[in-house]
Amino acid sequence: MRRVKRWALPATAILVATAVLAPLAAPGYVLSYDMVFVPHQPLRADLIVPSATLPRAVPQDALVSLASVIAPGWLVQRVALVAILLLAALGAGRLVPTERLAPRLIAAVAYAWTPLLAERLLLGQWGLLLAYGSLPWIVTACLRDRGSLWRLLAACAPAAVTPTGGLIAFAGVLVLAPRKAWLPALLNAPWLLATALSSADGRSDPGGVAAFAARGADWTGPIGALLGTGGVWNAQTTLPSRTSPLAPVGTLLLLALAVLGWRLLRDRLPGGAAVRLLILAGGGFLLAALAVLPGGRALLEWAVTEVPGAGVLRDGQKFLIPYALVLCLGVALGAERTGRREVLAGALLLPLVVMPDLAYGALGRLVPVQYPADFEVVARTIERSPGEVVSLPFRGYHTYSWNRSRTVIDPLPRYVDAEVVRDDRLLVGDQVIAGENRRADEIRTALALGKPLAPLGMRWVVVQRVDGEPPVPPGALAGLRMVHAGTDLQLYENGSSQRSY
Repeated sequence: MRRVKRWALPATAILVATAVLAPLAAPGYVLSYDMVFVPHQPLRADLIVPSATLPRAVPQDALVSLASVIAPGWLVQRVALVAILLLAALGAGRLVPTERLAPRLIAAVAYAWTPLLAERLLLGQWGLLLAYGSLPWIVTACLRDRGSLWRLLAACAPAAVTPTGGLIAFAGVLVLAPRKAWLPALLNAPWLLATALSSADGRSDPGGVAAFAARGADWTGPIGALLGTGGVWNAQTTLPSRTSPLAPVGTLLLLALAVLGWRLLRDRLPGGAAVRLLILAGGGFLLAALAVLPGGRALLEWAVTEVPGAGVLRDGQKFLIPYALVLCLGVALGAERTGRREVLAGALLLPLVVMPDLAYGALGRLVPVQYPADFEVVARTIERSPGEVVSLPFRGYHTYSWNRSRTVIDPLPRYVDAEVVRDDRLLVGDQVIAGENRRADEIRTALALGKPLAPLGMRWVVVQRVDGEPPVPPGALAGLRMVHAGTDLQLYENGSSQRSY
């Protein structure tokens, strides 16, 4: 019996990870929105310290490039995604203050099977999800006194691969163990330094506040979606089950169990930690809901316009991570407090019943694909004569037929060992959110005026075959020499690389 109890939680975590990531048993790369892995991502200065844009992927890109030195990109991707699920399930299960196995398994399944995890996974934000998986371990490390500094470092390090994750780790430690808050602050140094060195304007387009505001999926609206840990701004990454009548019912049941379990959580966590966790969760929920609260949108619009770096607050649903953890801990203890086996079994299965379509990679939406051979040919050609590359059509995200018609951020900047200029604006529905790259503005202006790109001085121009986008203006390629005419990529060389306008 002891052996069963010892291995039940790890086995549950493995089963959950397998259920979600089963498609990754096939070869290839999962390319979905912000998630791009390539065979061998180069280590370049613009990936370590982006000079023209804000450091949204610092130090994430640099870490992937370093990992690519010793392992292929497909393996790096699988290790990262599996780590997210295992860290989340194991960490939440271990954190529950109980000696009973059932509540630990409930917390493990509940925390590794939330709308927040599903939506951010489909959005490709695996770096943020490392913070999601790390938070239970950060809380555990904060609650321990002896030897906890090294545990805290190990727990915070995965969270700090993205700026938002680093901020969540810092806030968690600041609330739970303020004397140790210097450690996650130190881990945030890479992106803070990159921000200071960037030439990009730290202020953001206020239009992004409305575009990134929490979105409702049913009659409960955005607040109801947030209470269930959903509400992502991108409707394409919301699972169909979130529009089902079962979704608000499931949310109500989870909230009821969490309220019932609050007393046990408060009494069993040491030193008032439960109250501090609740404050952290409440603060995160407030940030997530701010754009849909009275006066909140105007406040955020002022902040992102006037305060450098405040743009990180636009997509507030990311800050639901502490709320999701507290909710799942409360659900586990609420089920325990009832003392009824049927309630324990129901709480264990409830997340799966309410959101079954997270299984098998969101029902096949995370199936890996192979890059067309043109990518490798173009990358080798450019490597022999490095220089600035312009990627056309000039969009930040593309929909490729070879990627099963899924939208993904342009892979060229990570595939090619050269600085690649792409459109850094973001399209949310019909709304265009301005970017920061002045060089991209220059190229966009030339394309809009129908001028040739050659006088702008780039070394290479790559034209990609994409779905549903207007063709490249014929005059844009005037003065360029085609050096590769592939099915999916065409490569043009610029004989002169001096800018004249």
